[in-house]
Amino acid sequence: MINKTVSGPQAALEGLTDGMTLMLGGFGLCGIPENSIQEILRRGAKNLTCISNNAGVDDFGIGLLLQTRQVRKMIASYVGENAEFERQLLAGELEVELIPQGTLAERCRAGGAGIPAFYTPAGYGTEVGEGKESREFNGKMYLLEHALHADFAFVKAWRGDTAGNLIFKGTARNFNPMMATAGKITVAEVEELVPAGELDPNHIHTPGIFVQRIFEGKNYEKRIEQRTVRS
Repeated sequence: MINKTVSGPQAALEGLTDGMTLMLGGFGLCGIPENSIQEILRRGAKNLTCISNNAGVDDFGIGLLLQTRQVRKMIASYVGENAEFERQLLAGELEVELIPQGTLAERCRAGGAGIPAFYTPAGYGTEVGEGKESREFNGKMYLLEHALHADFAFVKAWRGDTAGNLIFKGTARNFNPMMATAGKITVAEVEELVPAGELDPNHIHTPGIFVQRIFEGKNYEKRIEQRTVRS
C-alpha cells in the first residue's frame, strides 16, 4: 500500500512558492492546520491567495501571515475577529473577496468534484452578485458561482493513517473535508497517525486518494476565540 507519510511540516510544504493559492481548513480557530501555518510563516512565501472561512485572530492562525504581509488576497466568508485584517482592508493593502458561507463551502466542494460552476440563490440582488451571471429557475433568480481550486490545501484531522485516510472530530470537521478534495497537493496534519488498515472504513470522512502528504502534528494549542462561561 502507498505510504504518504512525510517527516513533518517542512517536508510536507516542499514546493510552496510565492504567488500560490492556498486553502486552509478550519472555522475560526477550530480545526485549523496549526503546524502547516507555522511552516508557511517560517518559509516566508509572499503574495499568497488564502481561501479560508476566516482570517483567524491577530496573533494566531492566518492572522500570523497577515502580520508578516505574506497574504495578498483573502477569499473568506467572515473576517470579524481580526483587527489587522480590518486595517489592511481599509488601507487598501489587502484584496478581499467575501463569499456567503454556504457558497464558499460549495465552491470548494465543486472544485474537488470536478464541477466547474453552479447556480445558487445566495447573494442575488446584493453586492455579492455584482458582475456575475444570473439566471431564473422556476421563478427564482440564481447566481452563477465558479468552483475554487488551490495549489496546496492544508487540512487538520483528528486521526489519519499512512495511506492518507482521515477522520475529523466534532466541529473541527467544518471546511476540512471539502478543501481536502480541491488542492493539487493536499497536506493533512493529524493528531494521531496510525498504520494503514487500522481505521474503520465506515468512519473515514476523507478517503486517502485525495491526500498527497500526511504527517503527525505536534504542540497543538487549540485556542478558543471567545470563551463564554457562567458567572
